[in-house]
Amino acid sequence: MINKKRTIKQNNVIQLLLCLVIIILLNIIGSYVFTRFDLTSEKRYSLSPATKKALRNLDDVVYFKVYLQGDFPAGFKRLRNETMEMLDEFRAYSDNIQYEFINPSSGSDKKERNSVYQLLIQRGLNPTDLQVKTKDGSNRQIIFPGALVTYKTREIPLQLLNNQIGEAPEAVLNNSIKNLEYNLISTIRKLSVVDKPKIAFIEGQGELNSGQVYDIMTALSEYYVVDRVKINQKIYSLTRRDSLKDGKIAVVNKYKAIVIAKPDSAFDEKDKFIIDQFIMRGGKVLWLVDPVLASMDSLQKNNESMGVANDLKLDDQLFNYGARLNYNLVLDLNSAPIPIVTGRMGNQPQIEFFPWYYFPVVMSSGVHPIVNNLNAVKFEFASSLDTVEASGIKKTILLKTSKYSRIINAPANINLEICRNKPDERMFNNPNQPVAVLLEGEFQSLFTNRVPPEIMNNKLIGFKGKSVPTAMVVVSDGDVIKNQFNRSQGYPLPLGYDQDTRQTFGNKDFILNILNYFCDDSGLLYTRTREVQLRLLDKTKVEKQKIYWQLTNIFLPIILVVGFGIVQGIIRKRKFTRI
Repeated sequence: MINKKRTIKQNNVIQLLLCLVIIILLNIIGSYVFTRFDLTSEKRYSLSPATKKALRNLDDVVYFKVYLQGDFPAGFKRLRNETMEMLDEFRAYSDNIQYEFINPSSGSDKKERNSVYQLLIQRGLNPTDLQVKTKDGSNRQIIFPGALVTYKTREIPLQLLNNQIGEAPEAVLNNSIKNLEYNLISTIRKLSVVDKPKIAFIEGQGELNSGQVYDIMTALSEYYVVDRVKINQKIYSLTRRDSLKDGKIAVVNKYKAIVIAKPDSAFDEKDKFIIDQFIMRGGKVLWLVDPVLASMDSLQKNNESMGVANDLKLDDQLFNYGARLNYNLVLDLNSAPIPIVTGRMGNQPQIEFFPWYYFPVVMSSGVHPIVNNLNAVKFEFASSLDTVEASGIKKTILLKTSKYSRIINAPANINLEICRNKPDERMFNNPNQPVAVLLEGEFQSLFTNRVPPEIMNNKLIGFKGKSVPTAMVVVSDGDVIKNQFNRSQGYPLPLGYDQDTRQTFGNKDFILNILNYFCDDSGLLYTRTREVQLRLLDKTKVEKQKIYWQLTNIFLPIILVVGFGIVQGIIRKRKFTRI
């Protein structure tokens, strides 16, 4: 019996030593071989290859000051925890990621807290004002769901909560968590990029001026070198000649992408040829075109206006690439409101807001990374567009109006009286009109068999009849990229911000996503397609079964522990009685 007990004891010691040896060996191997296992169903902790590459290429510390510490509602606690876990995941791939979580409301003095709030707002963080329920009623709570990110001598703000018009708070929170990886790594890229690609805004055909696109040009300048170029029939306005080692001349693009923002006059054939050859060499184009000209200025003066066809001589070129802009206007019941004077009280005008059906608010329902989880985009006097047959071209509809849409052909009478009458939904019977399309593939030149041999065979021009794989986006509204101006002081407002309704639409992110998709070869934008399942409790069921689950959670663990102890005691008693 003594020998048997000694043998059992020796076996236990040997098993313990083996376990320790295995643990030590695994730690030694782990110090040389880096491996992580993501057991979540949606792989939420599996970073994209582009993210890992960007993290490993960091040459200095990126420091995150995250202002999401404190006693928050459950939703913001979840955002805080997910942000911390994502930053920890980043740190697993780079020692240059450091962070701290700060409570901006930690000060006991109200004046001190307000000065901290004001400082954070000045540095670019937007606060969220909440009414939080407490035992004594409700309290007002200021939360800054964002971070200040520092790299070397630069600092930029990062908003962690991505507001979406028309979405429930739970969906907004979930979409913000979905986009965490992209928002974090995009901020790092914005800070650390050295060799910026070049993009250009085309001018010369009445396009929006630099003030009207000031905000988007400023935002793009954080990623790219942004120029304004007047083609003016100059063959090398978008290209340059490079000398090769063998003495030959190669014509290459100066810019990775160009933006054509709301032209109002016709394009010359030579300018069209220059743009066409830019595309043939792999250049990307963002076309923001108004097929119908309409303005709010005359409406505000006379209560009515006309929408007239805007013939830019681009129909054949866009048709050749796979898109057709229609000479009509799209009305949508899902639209932005505008202020209208309804009367006067003394010397003060009485203003009311009415939905303006000519300003569709387009909600994204696509999964393409350009529009995935995108906030609603505001259009102004948009037209419909169609895709047409073009060999080898992939067409992706990015945005389309709601199912309550209507089309009126140009010339169209536009009258403010439409706001004052209740709309007849039966007239809004042209649902889901496309207003933005992505075209990708190898495009055929519009000028094949149309240019004389001396141009086609001129090596200094380098005519190409078919493009390398490239892409373009066609949007049937030029105002999508236009920022408003403050009425009292005249400075440009952020793109997408409507000073009448004080709402911020997704126009800025839409344009940024398009240009990032065009110019970022690392593939970071594809991290926007990450899906995180929203696993919310059934509130009705929780309320009905509250007592049951409370008692279960209290007594079931106790019963299990006591039962396990009794069974273990019986087993041990029988085992050692036999010995």
